[in-house]
Amino acid sequence: MIKSPVFRATFLAAAVAFGSGQAVADVDIKFTLHWKFQGPTAAFLVAADKGYYAEEGLDVSIDSGNGSAGAVTRVASGAYQMGFADINTLVDFNVKNPGQSVKAVMMAYDAPPFSLFTLKANNIKSAADMVGRKLGAPVFDASYKLFPAFAHEAGIDEAAVERVNMDPALRETMLVQGQVDFISGHYFSSMLDLKSKGVAEEDIKYFLYADFGMDFYGNAVIASGSFIEENPDAVAGFIRATIRGWKDIIADKEGAIEIVAKSDPLIDKGLELERLQLALDVNVLTPHVQANGIGDVDEARLKNAIAQLAIAYGLASTPEPKDVWTSQFLPPAADRMLTP
Repeated sequence: MIKSPVFRATFLAAAVAFGSGQAVADVDIKFTLHWKFQGPTAAFLVAADKGYYAEEGLDVSIDSGNGSAGAVTRVASGAYQMGFADINTLVDFNVKNPGQSVKAVMMAYDAPPFSLFTLKANNIKSAADMVGRKLGAPVFDASYKLFPAFAHEAGIDEAAVERVNMDPALRETMLVQGQVDFISGHYFSSMLDLKSKGVAEEDIKYFLYADFGMDFYGNAVIASGSFIEENPDAVAGFIRATIRGWKDIIADKEGAIEIVAKSDPLIDKGLELERLQLALDVNVLTPHVQANGIGDVDEARLKNAIAQLAIAYGLASTPEPKDVWTSQFLPPAADRMLTP
């Protein structure tokens, strides 16, 4: 595995007081992202850069990742205490790996970014038009892994769609070159990556999974069961600091991207600023979040999403929300409100 860059929060030498008034010792947290250092993950980097984690008595290091499945595995293995990953991938992992449970502790993407993209020239106007065509994606891509659920909801036979796996860097290129007919990917990633390769937005056709009755949640902050049990105050402190990071990136998006560039100087700042804005507009600042604050879930909605997932994946069991989610570490809703 290629070693990811590491972004380390300033170490706090003394214990600090949490909102409860309880003093705790410094806690080390290795945190894994699901993907690269990009605009939509700026909140974590901002919280580290501005010392918000350190103020909570946390010494946090942040690594880039190679997909949500990899992030969940890293946390489950104990190599990382916390991470950022698709909650649906977490459900799948927990069912298939009993005893290595991981839980989501803060929801970030209230609306899922899962999508399919094609070029209008390919004449794929509906889900039915995907039958007999080639779908290209990295095998660990969250939208790719959820394609069986999409096919189930759209009423098509997923086995009638040819799959072509490729390196992430080749995904949009292979679509443009005609080697595949459509691709899967996060809305705020593939849309911009296609445009960066010279494709006009009006020449792109996309299908949001959410438009097909898939009212799933997206990425969440996750933590291992053992870390939650042994360091509950650290989990709560991490969430408080991260919410401060979200508030900051909304207030100063350009400044947030400058902080992301400290972790990866090779990013295209303009592209990442646009990516951040797309993620905020579509996935983060939903009507629900604007009314109730970031971080929590509607348990009935989560329960329904898990049931859909279990059917589409053919899971051996259907977990209850409490098996994959806890809201016990979230601050009050008033402290989680975001102002667009």
